Amino acid sequence: MPAGGDRGTDRSPDGVNRSLVIERPGEHCLIQGELPVPGPGEVLVRVAAAGVCMSDREVYDGHRDAAYVSYPVIPGHEWSGTIEAVGEGVNPTLVGRKTVAEGFRACGVCARCRCGETSLCTGGYAETGFTEPGAFADWLTVPARLVHLLDDAADLRAAALLEPAAVIAAAVRAGRPAPGERIAVVGAGTLGLLAVQLLAACSPAELTVIDPRTERGEPARQFGATESLPPGAAEAAAQGRFDLVVETAGAPTTAASSCLLARRGGRVVLTGMFAPGATGIDPVHLSLSQLEIRSVFGASSSAWSDAVRAFGLGLLDPAPLITHEFPLERFDEAIALVGGADPKTGKVLLRP
Repeated sequence: MPAGGDRGTDRSPDGVNRSLVIERPGEHCLIQGELPVPGPGEVLVRVAAAGVCMSDREVYDGHRDAAYVSYPVIPGHEWSGTIEAVGEGVNPTLVGRKTVAEGFRACGVCARCRCGETSLCTGGYAETGFTEPGAFADWLTVPARLVHLLDDAADLRAAALLEPAAVIAAAVRAGRPAPGERIAVVGAGTLGLLAVQLLAACSPAELTVIDPRTERGEPARQFGATESLPPGAAEAAAQGRFDLVVETAGAPTTAASSCLLARRGGRVVLTGMFAPGATGIDPVHLSLSQLEIRSVFGASSSAWSDAVRAFGLGLLDPAPLITHEFPLERFDEAIALVGGADPKTGKVLLRP
């Protein structure tokens, strides 16, 4: 088991639900309550694993935009589990199936949803783990319409990373990679290494990963990258070279620098979450280079389907990205690792 893998205590008894609650920034507690009951159109899921990401750290630190979090909150938007019960109107054959589910509670009826752009829903923001109870718990309920079923043999540890994989699948859709193109991925964290796997499946002529942490180069190459470069070397050797640049780092300068890496008429997709004050994109360069720039926040239903399909086919293997696993009782250790400077820290999981 990876570092931090001592799960400490067994899962709570049936009928009891432990939940990790962030009551307000910097304050959390583990509570016990009754088992959630799935309402009409819902399923009850027993959580197998839940990923801890920078968005969770932002919630804990109080740095997430107030419009996108509601305290007190049970975090956990990256997760996998098994359906144990269904509510009224839900097919009972779902019971026992391994699953993941979309986080956005899209309305399904607005113009954007009807066009398939569920991540752009205008019906109001609601998302599992931010405004709705998430998966840092033994159990959770989610709308059955958001469920994506997995194969019976699926690795639920790895499947917990299908939420960030869906974000990358949305970026790949937006970027439209074609065989034989030169592609760069900026950032070699979880999103970046998932991007390498999906983009490698598109048969690029070159797939370059750019990250200041040279230790990330080897896993990037194992996943299909042809080379890895630190930012300075990339700017010197590859400026204006790439047909497609997928930015995943969210660092203060990476939106602007990613545009400089793209060739004239190239495409840039931004997936990183940028903080206020990040370096802006030069409008003169943008205009003269005729770049196509897209941004991604979350994932549509179709992108989720792409990620789950790639996972089932073996084109996407998130398991090697997992470096630490903790029980709910050790949340404070897990959250401390996320956003730290240790390049050996990859994906951190909570295992209820």
